[in-house]
This record gives sequence, C-alpha cells and structure tokens, in this order.
Amino acid sequence: MAKEKKLVEAITSMETDFAQWYTDVCIKADLIGYTSVKGCMAIKPAGYAIWENIQHELDRRFKETGVQNVYMPMLIPENLLNKESELVNGFAPEVAWVTHGGSEKLQERLCIRPTSETLFCDFYSKDIQSHRDLPKVYNQWCSVLRWEKTTRPFLRSREFLWQEGHTAHATAEEAEERTVQMLNVYADFLQDVLAIPVIKGRKTDKEKFAGAKHTYTVEALMHDGKALQSGTSHNFDDIFAQAYDVTFTDKDNTLKYVHQTSWGMTTRVIGAMIMVHGDNSGLVLPPRIAPTQIMVIPIRQDAEGVMDKAVEVQTALKAAGIRAGLDDSAKSPGWKFSEQEMRGIPVRIELGPKDIEKGQAVLVRRDTREKTIVAIEEIPAKAAELLEAVQNDMFSRAKAHMESHTYDAADYETFKATINEKPGFVRAMWCGEKECEEQIKADTTATSRCIPFQQIKVGETCVCCGKPAKSMVYWGKAY
Repeated sequence: MAKEKKLVEAITSMETDFAQWYTDVCIKADLIGYTSVKGCMAIKPAGYAIWENIQHELDRRFKETGVQNVYMPMLIPENLLNKESELVNGFAPEVAWVTHGGSEKLQERLCIRPTSETLFCDFYSKDIQSHRDLPKVYNQWCSVLRWEKTTRPFLRSREFLWQEGHTAHATAEEAEERTVQMLNVYADFLQDVLAIPVIKGRKTDKEKFAGAKHTYTVEALMHDGKALQSGTSHNFDDIFAQAYDVTFTDKDNTLKYVHQTSWGMTTRVIGAMIMVHGDNSGLVLPPRIAPTQIMVIPIRQDAEGVMDKAVEVQTALKAAGIRAGLDDSAKSPGWKFSEQEMRGIPVRIELGPKDIEKGQAVLVRRDTREKTIVAIEEIPAKAAELLEAVQNDMFSRAKAHMESHTYDAADYETFKATINEKPGFVRAMWCGEKECEEQIKADTTATSRCIPFQQIKVGETCVCCGKPAKSMVYWGKAY
C-alpha cells in the first residue's frame, strides 16, 4: 500500500499550487519529458497518442468542409516576411533566425516559421491566376517555433505542434463565411470531443492577430478560473493579398485581390483538457479522445482461468469498437488502479476469480469512481453506454463550473473586486476604446477575452470610463 499511496502523493494538490499540480500531472502521467533544448519538450507516447486522436478527429471534420492538406517549407526569407509590417512587428520578439548554412554565412537570413501566412501568400501569388482557381482551402499539420521567454508543457513551448489553415477566396463574403465556419468546427470539436464548453466571439482590435481584419476565438475556462484561448480563426480580408500581390482575374475580366483567412489549433488544447477535467489523482480523459478508453485489470491473474477471461473480455470490447487495453503486468491490483487513474483512462474493468465464478465484472468510472457490476456477456454493450455517460457528464460538470464562475459587473469598483477576488469570467460593458482595455489590464492584469456573438446587456455604459457602451465583453485573467 505504501507504493500505491506514493504514486498519488507525487502530485501536488491543485488546491495547494495549481501550476505545480498541472506540471506534476504532465510528468507523472507520462505525457511529456524535458529535453536539452531549453523551452522545448518531448511529447511521449501517452501524450502523442492524444494528439494523434485530436489530429484524426479534426482532420476528418476539416475535410468534410472541403479542406485539403498541403505542406509548406519551415524557412521564410527575411524579405518575404518584411512585406507585411504588422505581422513582422507582431512576431519580431519571438522569431528565430537561421544565419548560416554549414560554415557559410547566408546572403539573407531565414526565419524559422512562427506562422505561415507569408509562405502561403507567396505560394498563392504564383498559383492563383483566375477566378476558376478559387477558392483555395488548404491546411497543413506542422510545428512552428516561437522564442517564448516563459514556457510550460503544452500551454507554451518554443516549438509546438499545430494545424494552420490558409484559404483564398474571390469575395469578402466567402472569406467571412469560411472564417466563422472554421471557428464553429473548433467549438464543436472542443465541446463534443474534449468535453470543454467554450465562449465564441470576436477579439478586440487590441487582441486580434497581427495583420488581421477580424480574429474570432473560442475561449475556455480552466478549473482554477483562468481563461485559455483554445482556437482562433482570422479574416484577413485583402490585407495580405495587397502586401504580397495575390490577385486573380474575375469573371468580368478585372484584376482583383483575393480575400484570405487563416485558422489554427495547437497542442495547447491538451493542456486545456488537463486543466478542465483533471483532479488530484491525475488525468481524467474524455472517452472520445482517450487513446485507451477501457483498461481490463485482472485480479489474481495467476489464478486459473483469470487471464483467459480477461483476454476474452478485451477481445469482445475491441470487436465492439472500443479502444480497450489489458494490464497483465506483475504489479499489484492497487498499483494498477492508481496508475489507471493517473493516466486518466475513463473506465477500468476489475475481473477476479470470484467475479468469474459469478459470471460478472466490476466496471469503475474514472471521473466519479462509481462502481457498476455487470454480467460478463453484457460488458461490451454496458461499457459503451457507460463511456457515453462519462463523456456527457464530464461536459455537464465543466459547463456548470464555467457558468458558476461567470460574473456580471456594471460598475468599475465591482468589476475590480470581482476580477481580483473571484476567479473566472467577468461580463461587463465596453465603449470600444483601446485606452479602457489598457486601463483595465493595468489595474487588474485582466484582458478582454472576446466580444461574444451572443450579446446580453449588463449595463448601459462602459464599466471603465462610463461612456455609452458598444458591446458586452468577457474579461478574465488568462494563460
């Protein structure tokens, strides 16, 4: 029992130190490892399997909307990057440069991509000639490099994995439609697969992507009450097209600039999933994303018939389309239970000699630890029902947490007191002026998270300056 207790004690309580709890879970659940490259992490098999499932599910959803996958170079010539000044200024502090090829100094520095708008624009300028070439609806799965000063597993690292979609359209209306469409894909994925409720909306001009006309975002609330931007979709209008001369001949035989979008989701959503659902025993994975949905754990596996029955159960689960594992290691059952909880496997099946005699097994939920006794022949059907219940209940709990940690403030004193004393979102009215955003950040460290699509009034005047309000904004302290 000492060893079994030690496994859980290795995790700092989230109530004591949430940041350390998060790091402990990432390490103890064997998701990541540290490397000799400062600020960069190794994603271990358990972590990468989650990312593979995210890739598979997102890629399927993308392709249902007509997206095609491509791949662009990871190096960007400096002259190409400099064509769009706002993008350059936005990313300049984070750019890493290649200056030498072997022992020879390059004639022109090459930027290691922090994002690929410039590469796609350069490509489109050569590939698009006519309205018949449009739309271009491309996406690439790759890594990018941003020289972050402070890093944290999944949430912020210098090199990280993501997908970045880049599309070109004949009209502004088509570009706007695609921008919103991809945001909805992200929102549906986060809610339906990762069981994370989100707020959809538009970023303010201060918080939008460098060079974009509009940036739309899905914002999630972590267990500690901090916000996390979990996916963004940008409408560039023809801003980048003008900078990179991306034109086409329209049906009326006139030369026009294309209208572009870009949209991305990164490995930081794994961090979001950990912080929304995890507990003091480790990960809690939503069944739809879990690499192993059910772990069969034989009790007294040396006893006659136990392993045979365990294999039989695993085989039946797999035949039913369930991702099932079998822990046949020499560890004690208690250790296996703790390990399964640490790894966040949604359901475990306990199966021992006495269970087999009775023709039954014990199914245990990871999220609530509720136990259910099920006849062995009914396990596949009951397990499928249980996995669906776990998925739905996890979303319901996360949504209830977000709703109970969302507050309204109609005046500045209430706003400041709420944002500083009650972790979560604060809804408040805003005049639309950048100066008020900056004042709020200076006074509270909170930032505007988004102007939600679903607007409600929590007052008539700006919470900061008292001038007539233009919109309601979600504010919060963020990662």
